[in-house]
Amino acid sequence: MGKTELYSLYKGFLDCICLCLSRSSGEAAGDNERDTESGHLIYESGDVLADRYEIVDTLGEGTFGKVVECLDHSRRGSGIALKIIKNQEKYREAAKLEISVLEKISEKDPHSQHHCVQMLDWFNFYGHVCISFELLSLSTFDFLKSNNFLPYPINQIRHMAHQICHAVSFLHDNKLTHTDLKPENILFVNSDYSLIYNPGKKCNERRINDTTVRLVDFGSATFDHEHHSVVISTRHYRAPEVILELGWSHPCDVWSIGCILFEYYEGFTLFQTHDNKEHLAMMERIQGPIPQRMIQRSRKQKYFYRGRLDWNECSKAGHYVKSKCKSLRKYLLSHGTEHHQFFDLLEKMLEYEPSKRISLPSALCHPFFLPLHYPERSQVWRNSADTSR
Repeated sequence: MGKTELYSLYKGFLDCICLCLSRSSGEAAGDNERDTESGHLIYESGDVLADRYEIVDTLGEGTFGKVVECLDHSRRGSGIALKIIKNQEKYREAAKLEISVLEKISEKDPHSQHHCVQMLDWFNFYGHVCISFELLSLSTFDFLKSNNFLPYPINQIRHMAHQICHAVSFLHDNKLTHTDLKPENILFVNSDYSLIYNPGKKCNERRINDTTVRLVDFGSATFDHEHHSVVISTRHYRAPEVILELGWSHPCDVWSIGCILFEYYEGFTLFQTHDNKEHLAMMERIQGPIPQRMIQRSRKQKYFYRGRLDWNECSKAGHYVKSKCKSLRKYLLSHGTEHHQFFDLLEKMLEYEPSKRISLPSALCHPFFLPLHYPERSQVWRNSADTSR
């Protein structure tokens, strides 16, 4: 046999080995044809998955994969949301953890009384973990955005806040921390709205008709006994104990809720930053100095000098923080009693020390929520024609 034939035989042998290795790592030719380079499933409207789920449209996309609206032919063609995880090992493993959380929620709340989204089913489709959920509507962030970031009325915030606190308190009771609470992860069950004239803004605005919400996305939820990642939460909703690497538990969710409720009230985020030290400077501008005990225990001593935040108020960043932040009570839009009650609740949720931060069972008993417990003492909060702020 000549050198040319030997080379061809050797090359063919190597090609065969490479093909076998690619198949064993889950990157078989068939999978590649079904997936994009980034691991998303390639699909079209009308495609049917698992002989059951007919894809109607794409609802959203994230780093984990995509969420699509489907008709479930095993449920008389009812609409459902299907989360299709990327065909990559790290996302498959994360999806398995999310499924274990969702199964726990279903076990503890079989009748959906605690405002958490319900998993209906899950299955594997050519390397993609797929999870089906009840079909919900717009997120509270997307509705805010579609309304030109005009704030929600205080009465609607009250009902939404009560449900959010109830849902997260339910998680905490079951030894879970959500860790990624934000307006994008709170969805309306129905986002139909009425157009209402706002005399203050001199424009029409969208007023949601029904403020019933569901908490979603348990991909980062962590059981008390599990490993706690050092960094959690989307930046704007991240608690000080996380930034200072002091360890975290259920109270970090309470901080996030405080940030979310402020955003509903004002229409913009409380902490508009992407830098840790700047974030801490904003906190001090809004709530006063960080407690010495937290500073002394922090693993992030590089942010401090002689027991104080190492921050130059005369720098460009210093001027930015001054322009963006003021003490919390100065954000009041009205001096009505319910507005002051709301800010009292916010102050308790945005307490620096996790051990002193209000618990959710206590929050649910706060005077701000009194009209929900005794509706006869208050106007009807669901009235979409109410233009009071």
